Amino acid sequence: MADLTRSAKSGDTWSPYELRAFKIKVVREDNQAFFGAADLPAPKGVSPIIWNNLTAPPGIPNIFSNFFAFLEDMMWRRQGEGSLVIDFAAILFDMLDYNAGPRLVHTRREALFDMCGIKVDAKVDVTVVERHSSSFFRHILIFKEDKSYDSGDEYPESQLMATALAAFHQNNEMRLKAGLPALESQTFPGITMVGSAPTFYKITINSELALAVAGGVYPENETIVRKFVPPVPEPLNYAAQGMVPLENRRIVLQCFEAFRQFVV
Repeated sequence: MADLTRSAKSGDTWSPYELRAFKIKVVREDNQAFFGAADLPAPKGVSPIIWNNLTAPPGIPNIFSNFFAFLEDMMWRRQGEGSLVIDFAAILFDMLDYNAGPRLVHTRREALFDMCGIKVDAKVDVTVVERHSSSFFRHILIFKEDKSYDSGDEYPESQLMATALAAFHQNNEMRLKAGLPALESQTFPGITMVGSAPTFYKITINSELALAVAGGVYPENETIVRKFVPPVPEPLNYAAQGMVPLENRRIVLQCFEAFRQFVV
């Protein structure tokens, strides 16, 4: 793989080729390996409205009615309506309290990273940030819409990897401006989602990989990206059904609860 041609590309055009070119491997894991426990935990603070109702009952708070509305709309979304997935993810992070304390949910941000000698951009569809001031925050979770269900030439895992590199670069830029040392590595919890069906990742970016991508060279060490797909009853229908069936929804919500441990 060291002899592969490498060229600067925006994050949204990354493909499995870039993963091979920079020695990045995605490995699928089970509950025990990914979360450190054989069983998924019961979610804390999830409303019975979401847990027990297939569709929206009358008179519920807006955040829950929005959840059901987006869930229904995405079942009938047309190709290219990516904003539905992005907006639904933001609602989900808010509803599950991923933005507690100094954390904020940002959508449609752009960040830069160095690749093959020039700066390229990566679109961060949704990010949870820990805010310290107007000029100093850090990305602690990244999210990319999975468009491969509508278009065969989209590669959400590769794009998520580029987004993690951009988040790492921006986090270190802000640290240096604040007089803090740059991080040697950071593990980003990441999510891709097609419709309402999320897949979970743990992505460790270190300075060796960042420098290899910046210089367009083959790194000495392999980067392993950990991947977890919720163990729903009908895995072949997961992308189409997402969180619409109650059993799927409960499993996914348990996954979000277990995933919370990595958002630090």
